[in-house]
Amino acid sequence: MGLDVIAYTAGPRKTPESKKDHTYTVPGTGDPDGIIPSKWYSGLDKAALHKFLNADIDILLISVPLTPQTRHFIGAEEFEILGKKNTFVVNIARGAIIQTDELIKALKKPQSEGGLRGAALDVTDPEPLPEDSELWDLENVAITPHVSGLGTTYAERSFEILEINLTNLEEGRELINVVDRKKGY
Repeated sequence: MGLDVIAYTAGPRKTPESKKDHTYTVPGTGDPDGIIPSKWYSGLDKAALHKFLNADIDILLISVPLTPQTRHFIGAEEFEILGKKNTFVVNIARGAIIQTDELIKALKKPQSEGGLRGAALDVTDPEPLPEDSELWDLENVAITPHVSGLGTTYAERSFEILEINLTNLEEGRELINVVDRKKGY
Protein backbone atom coordinates (compact mmCIF):
# COMPACT_ATOMS: atom_id res chain seq x y z
CA MET A 1 0.00 0.00 0.00
CA GLY A 2 3.05 2.24 -0.13
CA LEU A 3 3.27 2.81 3.61
CA ASP A 4 6.50 2.96 5.54
CA VAL A 5 5.80 0.94 8.68
CA ILE A 6 7.70 1.55 11.90
CA ALA A 7 7.11 -0.49 15.04
CA TYR A 8 7.16 0.15 18.77
CA THR A 9 7.41 -2.76 21.21
CA ALA A 10 7.98 -3.13 24.94
CA GLY A 11 11.29 -4.94 24.46
CA PRO A 12 14.01 -4.26 21.90
CA ARG A 13 14.14 -6.17 18.62
CA LYS A 14 17.72 -5.66 17.49
CA THR A 15 18.48 -8.96 15.79
CA PRO A 16 16.83 -10.46 12.70
CA GLU A 17 15.65 -13.43 14.79
CA SER A 18 14.04 -11.15 17.42
CA LYS A 19 12.06 -9.38 14.68
CA LYS A 20 10.43 -12.60 13.48
CA ASP A 21 6.84 -13.26 14.46
CA HIS A 22 6.54 -16.65 16.14
CA THR A 23 2.83 -16.30 16.90
CA TYR A 24 -0.05 -17.53 14.77
CA THR A 25 -0.34 -15.84 11.39
CA VAL A 26 -3.00 -16.56 8.82
CA PRO A 27 -1.15 -18.32 5.99
CA GLY A 28 -0.22 -15.88 3.25
CA THR A 29 -0.60 -12.80 5.47
CA GLY A 30 1.34 -10.97 8.14
CA ASP A 31 5.07 -10.47 8.44
CA PRO A 32 6.48 -13.69 9.90
CA ASP A 33 10.06 -12.71 9.03
CA GLY A 34 9.83 -9.23 10.58
CA ILE A 35 11.02 -7.41 7.47
CA ILE A 36 8.20 -4.92 6.99
CA PRO A 37 9.00 -2.42 9.76
CA SER A 38 11.74 -0.17 8.44
CA LYS A 39 12.64 0.76 12.00
CA TRP A 40 11.93 -0.64 15.47
CA TYR A 41 11.57 1.40 18.65
CA SER A 42 11.09 -0.02 22.14
CA GLY A 43 10.68 0.74 25.82
CA LEU A 44 8.04 1.33 28.45
CA ASP A 45 9.24 4.75 29.59
CA LYS A 46 8.08 8.14 28.34
CA ALA A 47 11.45 9.04 26.80
CA ALA A 48 11.39 5.94 24.57
CA LEU A 49 7.75 6.54 23.67
CA HIS A 50 8.44 10.17 22.78
CA LYS A 51 11.39 9.20 20.59
CA PHE A 52 9.04 6.90 18.66
CA LEU A 53 6.22 9.44 18.47
CA ASN A 54 8.61 12.07 17.10
CA ALA A 55 9.21 9.87 14.06
CA ASP A 56 7.28 10.74 10.92
CA ILE A 57 3.94 9.17 11.93
CA ASP A 58 0.87 9.90 9.81
CA ILE A 59 -1.22 7.10 11.33
CA LEU A 60 -0.66 5.70 14.81
CA LEU A 61 -2.17 2.24 15.21
CA ILE A 62 -2.41 1.28 18.89
CA SER A 63 -2.43 -2.48 19.31
CA VAL A 64 -0.79 -3.21 22.64
CA PRO A 65 -1.99 -5.10 25.71
CA LEU A 66 -3.33 -3.17 28.68
CA THR A 67 -0.90 -3.62 31.55
CA PRO A 68 0.02 -1.41 34.51
CA GLN A 69 2.83 0.02 32.32
CA THR A 70 0.54 0.89 29.39
CA ARG A 71 -2.49 2.22 31.32
CA HIS A 72 -2.94 5.88 30.30
CA PHE A 73 0.39 5.64 28.43
CA ILE A 74 -0.80 8.16 25.85
CA GLY A 75 -1.93 11.53 27.19
CA ALA A 76 -1.44 15.28 26.78
CA GLU A 77 2.32 15.23 26.10
CA GLU A 78 1.99 12.45 23.55
CA PHE A 79 -0.95 14.11 21.76
CA GLU A 80 1.07 17.34 21.62
CA ILE A 81 3.86 15.47 19.82
CA LEU A 82 1.42 13.73 17.47
CA GLY A 83 -0.45 16.98 16.83
CA LYS A 84 2.67 18.55 15.31
CA LYS A 85 2.26 16.10 12.43
CA ASN A 86 -1.57 16.08 12.49
CA THR A 87 -1.48 12.35 13.13
CA PHE A 88 -4.57 10.15 12.80
CA VAL A 89 -4.93 7.81 15.81
CA VAL A 90 -6.44 4.32 15.59
CA ASN A 91 -7.02 2.36 18.81
CA ILE A 92 -7.93 -1.33 18.50
CA ALA A 93 -6.26 -2.32 21.77
CA ARG A 94 -7.85 -1.16 25.03
CA GLY A 95 -9.46 2.17 25.77
CA ALA A 96 -7.52 2.79 28.99
CA ILE A 97 -4.22 3.04 27.09
CA ILE A 98 -5.36 6.53 26.09
CA GLN A 99 -6.30 9.35 28.47
CA THR A 100 -9.72 10.06 26.99
CA ASP A 101 -10.06 13.68 28.18
CA GLU A 102 -6.70 14.53 26.61
CA LEU A 103 -7.67 12.76 23.37
CA ILE A 104 -10.84 14.84 23.17
CA LYS A 105 -8.83 18.06 23.67
CA ALA A 106 -6.39 17.05 20.92
CA LEU A 107 -9.22 16.15 18.53
CA LYS A 108 -11.05 19.45 19.17
CA LYS A 109 -7.91 21.53 18.64
CA PRO A 110 -7.65 22.86 15.06
CA GLN A 111 -5.06 21.05 12.94
CA SER A 112 -3.44 24.41 12.16
CA GLU A 113 -2.74 24.72 15.89
CA GLY A 114 -1.35 21.20 16.34
CA GLY A 115 -4.50 19.18 16.73
CA LEU A 116 -4.93 15.59 15.67
CA ARG A 117 -6.30 14.88 12.20
CA GLY A 118 -8.79 12.43 13.68
CA ALA A 119 -9.31 9.10 15.39
CA ALA A 120 -10.87 5.71 14.77
CA LEU A 121 -11.76 4.09 18.08
CA ASP A 122 -12.83 0.49 18.42
CA VAL A 123 -12.27 0.76 22.16
CA THR A 124 -12.88 3.59 24.61
CA ASP A 125 -12.45 4.44 28.26
CA PRO A 126 -14.95 4.05 29.74
CA GLU A 127 -16.54 1.27 27.76
CA PRO A 128 -19.27 1.32 26.77
CA LEU A 129 -18.87 4.98 25.90
CA PRO A 130 -21.48 7.07 27.72
CA GLU A 131 -24.19 8.65 25.55
CA ASP A 132 -23.08 12.13 26.62
CA SER A 133 -19.41 11.67 25.64
CA GLU A 134 -18.09 14.44 23.38
CA LEU A 135 -16.47 11.77 21.20
CA TRP A 136 -19.84 10.89 19.67
CA ASP A 137 -20.24 14.40 18.21
CA LEU A 138 -16.74 15.04 16.88
CA GLU A 139 -16.71 15.00 13.08
CA ASN A 140 -13.14 13.70 12.93
CA VAL A 141 -13.90 10.58 15.01
CA ALA A 142 -15.23 7.17 13.98
CA ILE A 143 -16.38 4.85 16.75
CA THR A 144 -16.97 1.12 16.34
CA PRO A 145 -18.39 -1.26 18.98
CA HIS A 146 -15.19 -3.13 20.02
CA VAL A 147 -15.39 -5.60 17.15
CA SER A 148 -12.05 -5.17 15.36
CA GLY A 149 -10.88 -8.59 16.54
CA LEU A 150 -13.97 -10.41 15.35
CA GLY A 151 -14.44 -12.01 11.99
CA THR A 152 -16.19 -14.86 10.29
CA THR A 153 -13.13 -17.12 10.72
CA TYR A 154 -12.33 -16.36 14.38
CA ALA A 155 -13.37 -19.82 15.64
CA GLU A 156 -11.63 -21.55 12.73
CA ARG A 157 -8.38 -19.71 13.49
CA SER A 158 -8.68 -20.54 17.19
CA PHE A 159 -8.94 -24.23 16.33
CA GLU A 160 -5.92 -23.91 14.00
CA ILE A 161 -3.89 -22.54 16.92
CA LEU A 162 -5.11 -25.40 19.11
CA GLU A 163 -4.14 -27.94 16.44
CA ILE A 164 -0.68 -26.38 16.03
CA ASN A 165 -0.15 -26.42 19.80
CA LEU A 166 -1.32 -30.02 20.16
CA THR A 167 1.16 -31.04 17.46
CA ASN A 168 3.91 -28.94 19.09
CA LEU A 169 3.14 -30.51 22.47
CA GLU A 170 3.22 -34.01 20.99
CA GLU A 171 6.52 -33.31 19.20
CA GLY A 172 8.18 -31.51 22.13
CA ARG A 173 8.26 -28.07 20.48
CA GLU A 174 7.36 -24.74 22.06
CA LEU A 175 3.72 -23.71 22.07
CA ILE A 176 2.59 -20.57 20.22
CA ASN A 177 0.45 -17.68 21.49
CA VAL A 178 1.17 -18.53 25.11
CA VAL A 179 0.08 -16.08 27.81
CA ASP A 180 3.01 -14.82 29.89
CA ARG A 181 1.52 -14.08 33.29
CA LYS A 182 4.61 -12.09 34.34
CA LYS A 183 4.11 -9.70 31.42
CA GLY A 184 0.37 -9.64 31.94
CA TYR A 185 -0.62 -10.82 28.46
